[in-house]
Amino acid sequence: MVSVLLIVFVLQLAIHLVNKYGAQRVNELLWTIYTKLPTPQSKDAGESSKLRQDVVRLNREMKAVSAQDDFAKWARIRREHDKAKDKYDKQSADLTSFRTTFDRLVTAARWLGTQGANFLCNTYLSKDAMFWLPQGWVPYHVEWVLSFPRAPMGAVSINIWSMACACVIAMVSEGVQASLTLREGRVREGANKGEKLKMEALGSGSKKEL
Repeated sequence: MVSVLLIVFVLQLAIHLVNKYGAQRVNELLWTIYTKLPTPQSKDAGESSKLRQDVVRLNREMKAVSAQDDFAKWARIRREHDKAKDKYDKQSADLTSFRTTFDRLVTAARWLGTQGANFLCNTYLSKDAMFWLPQGWVPYHVEWVLSFPRAPMGAVSINIWSMACACVIAMVSEGVQASLTLREGRVREGANKGEKLKMEALGSGSKKEL
């Protein structure tokens, strides 16, 4: 059986990722994954992309042909362009309509799977102890805070555990981001330094030639 401690940690991690990267990016990622699967919308998305390329190609060909000098060829390309564009607009409208429904369903499922699940856990497990503290390990008022709101005295409640997980995840995320930023800054500084030394070497070489 999966531990409640792990479930709460995963929920807080999911909430942090959604809040950090944004709901729209999550929707875009899920939509990309969905269109890669063997679904009807995956086929429609591929056809829509191909039709769009055809419309762009025919539009370029139509602009490259003079309507006065070669009207027959221009008219033929124009008919093909209009036909492809009408088909693309219709398929694109159907795909956009489904995408709107998809985003609504994903948004509802994401909320139920993160905030909704977190609320249910904190409500129905508020009287349960996540784990027990050693007797006399902390003062009474600290025990009361750790058991808030309705967990037994001497235990850590699910609300406190959720907040602790959220704080740890946020700190680790900030630490990782700071490390990556510092590393990127060092790489750029090294590149700039190398470029500066190269310019100085080129400058000194030209002086010697003089």
